[in-house]
Amino acid sequence: MIAILHNIRSLHNIGSIFRTADAAGIEKIYLTGITSAPIDRFQKPRIQITKVSLGAENYISWEKAKSLPQLIINLKKEGFRIIALEQSKKSVPYYSLSSSSSQKKLALIVGNEVQGLSKSILEKADTIIEIPMQGRKESLNVAVAFGIVAFSLRREL
Repeated sequence: MIAILHNIRSLHNIGSIFRTADAAGIEKIYLTGITSAPIDRFQKPRIQITKVSLGAENYISWEKAKSLPQLIINLKKEGFRIIALEQSKKSVPYYSLSSSSSQKKLALIVGNEVQGLSKSILEKADTIIEIPMQGRKESLNVAVAFGIVAFSLRREL
């Protein structure tokens, strides 16, 4: 399974997702849009990411991709099933994905902390999943949501 972080603003969220991805056995992370890489253009570590990731960026392959739509096209050609984590009219609860409908090549996309994933990106996904909310808040922190779903999908593989 791979992960795609799109337009994630918080460096702490990026670091947390790297650390969780390592624990969940994610093979690779693609960083798209404004999502910062663990190292800056001068090849120096971004302290706000590495403080939280605890070195996970050294164990997981990662790549900065210029275009999320093109990345999705390329991954589909490689046989990946694209799963977007977002609340939408077309989303299904994350736990409703069964092992019979899963495949080994999964790409999980998470988006911006405030705006989530755009409609155009959701239209390119094979499946849109959400974490049903029981309380008064409408959403979870993106890193927390990523962790819940990454471990759930890992169980299905």
